Amino acid sequence: MPLFGKKEETKVDFSRLPRHVAIIMDGNGRWAKSRGLPRTAGHAAGAETFRTIATYCREIGIEYLTVYAFSTENWKRPAEEVSAIMGLLKKYLLEAIADMEKQKVRFCFFGDMTPLPAELQKLCRETQDRSAKFEGCQVNICLNYGGRDEIVRAARAFAADCMAGATEPEALTEEKFGDYLWSAGVPDPDLVIRPSGEERISNFLLWQSAYAEFYFTDVNWPDFGKEELRKALAAYQGRSRRFGGV
Repeated sequence: MPLFGKKEETKVDFSRLPRHVAIIMDGNGRWAKSRGLPRTAGHAAGAETFRTIATYCREIGIEYLTVYAFSTENWKRPAEEVSAIMGLLKKYLLEAIADMEKQKVRFCFFGDMTPLPAELQKLCRETQDRSAKFEGCQVNICLNYGGRDEIVRAARAFAADCMAGATEPEALTEEKFGDYLWSAGVPDPDLVIRPSGEERISNFLLWQSAYAEFYFTDVNWPDFGKEELRKALAAYQGRSRRFGGV
């Protein structure tokens, strides 16, 4: 490798990409703290990284990208930080709507939208409805989302259908239960990525990630660029997925 010049990119077989990549966008606060900046600056930088990665996934042909934007537990954070995150989401969605015809990305939202500001709820609905016609990459944004909450809501919905006579308890299968989740109709993630050095899933896609491959890295989310994604994809391609078989 030459001492100077462009660093060689990680080699990835783009004919064998995972169909669905999920990312826990973690490390915004650490990134900001290491630079003596407020946490809100980290979230702003992280939002730009999300834009970069979402665009790159579309360009290389990944069908589904799911990101953990705001969890059910994130309401415990300082009000200023929560407000900043909501503001960034609003800014991104407004830009996405304006740019939608060019990007042709479908957007879907997983989570309970009702506690969100009314204007943000409206933007989420508009973004999802207007992008529904597009084919290709689908970006799922987990917003006020928790894996346990999702499973409980699905169980309640199935129980309600049983009580209404629409189905029977004996009819429940794993596939049928999946139809009651926020992610109904979306294939399970093949690869789950978590930056920032943490090695846990933090209530993210608990049901869906049962057989996903996990990739952890010390790089904080704002620094997670295209090369870092390529490293994750290369690591994924080096593994053997047996789904419980030999």
